[in-house]
Amino acid sequence: MSGGFAESVRAKAQEVTKEDFDKGKVLLSDAVRSGSYFYPITGIFYLAAHKSLWSPFLSRLVPALSLSAGVVASMFFFTYVPQLAVLVFVNGPLAVFTTVLLVLNESSAIVSVLSKNFLIQDALLDTFDGTLVAKGSSNIVSEGRQLKSGGDPIQRLGKILKSPFDSFNLKSLVRYVMYLPLNFIPVVGTVIFIILQGRARGRSSHDRYFQLKRWSSSQKEEWLREHTGAYTAFGTVATLLEMIPFASYFFSFTNTVGAALWAADIESKGTEMTLSTAPELREVAKKAE
Repeated sequence: MSGGFAESVRAKAQEVTKEDFDKGKVLLSDAVRSGSYFYPITGIFYLAAHKSLWSPFLSRLVPALSLSAGVVASMFFFTYVPQLAVLVFVNGPLAVFTTVLLVLNESSAIVSVLSKNFLIQDALLDTFDGTLVAKGSSNIVSEGRQLKSGGDPIQRLGKILKSPFDSFNLKSLVRYVMYLPLNFIPVVGTVIFIILQGRARGRSSHDRYFQLKRWSSSQKEEWLREHTGAYTAFGTVATLLEMIPFASYFFSFTNTVGAALWAADIESKGTEMTLSTAPELREVAKKAE
């Protein structure tokens, strides 16, 4: 009887593994087709080439760098050795490197929470909206704020009518802490941890866009579910960039620019992702074909 039970468990394990593998292939295919992983990189070059978008970034530069330096230095001073002592038992010599990644990721999470909630929230909002204006999507931005005539994209931004940013997100923090033990798995665990963080990061990248589109929570969730691979790919690249010490502040803005460029391309039907239309327009699109 025990042999039959073991065989049943083995068969079920193989079935689950195959299902997860198949889902992984679909997500990877979606990510590759969408090209979303290019947008964080594109955001770097776009921001560098458009000085008109620099003012929100420059306005918070000094306090943000001070915050980042303080957090990274403190984390390495107080937590690197204790965490290394634990990880060395499971990662061996690789623990020297995996612990660095872990501390950087932890520092990035702390800096992100503190800066985005208390320091650069409005600056990131202006950057996202300003990029959409620069890309000719003023009609969308006007749904969430007043726009002035003339001037560069940032100067055109008027009073904010709607703000998409939530205050401190306890759920995200709990999820982050829950996934931390994955780092005890040599190499693979750290990679999975970063991807999971990337998935959460990607899901929030278009909060402003969804708000400007006036999508309901169900419409937003349907879109994110259909494009999980694309948003995970974007979020993973964005997370890796924001893990770079002292440069995370800069990449927070370039990732925001990248997310806005992606949203503008979605609007202009310029990406693979737009083969799937917005939820409320799907029936109209079918009738028009």
